Amino acid sequence: MIKLYGTAMSRAGRSLWALEEIGIQYEQVLVAETRKPEYLKINPNGHVPALDDNGTIIWESMAINLYVAEKYGKAPLWPSTVEGHGACYQWSLWAMLEVEGPMFDVFKNRILLPAAERDEKAAVAGLEKMKAPLKVLDDHLQRSEYLLGKDFTIADLNVASVMILASFIQLDLSTTPTAQKWVQKCLVRPANQKVATMK
Repeated sequence: MIKLYGTAMSRAGRSLWALEEIGIQYEQVLVAETRKPEYLKINPNGHVPALDDNGTIIWESMAINLYVAEKYGKAPLWPSTVEGHGACYQWSLWAMLEVEGPMFDVFKNRILLPAAERDEKAAVAGLEKMKAPLKVLDDHLQRSEYLLGKDFTIADLNVASVMILASFIQLDLSTTPTAQKWVQKCLVRPANQKVATMK
């Protein structure tokens, strides 16, 4: 059976969402200490999530999601064409490289760090950095219901899973209303709602 290491409140949440969306049986393993030797054998970086698919170990949440979608998902979640695969890779990497970093800067400096260690200038800079990529997302979604067309795919799941942080940092998405509606539509999917109730 597949084992997924990590809590729903970590980046493992997006991989739990992918597994739930696919509908495959798995076991969630909560890891109390990621630096212990037994866990470092699974993920030498000492982070969650990690996936053990009957001896095949994958770490990094986006890699896990693309792997399980390709191996166990069916169209339309995992597209049936190489071009569709490329678009899934593109949007997944885009979310990590263009959106997650600046969004986490805001989260860290407005919520996560103790008040004395917060840097409001870094938070404001993060908000500024997000403007351009969010416009890219909004412009794209004005042409299609989902990222690859009319159907929800792993690309939507991966990008929306990064955008979950927007609600925590109270990010104003009113200037990108199409993207705002798309995020809400993705996050209310039953598979994600189930993950929201998990540890």
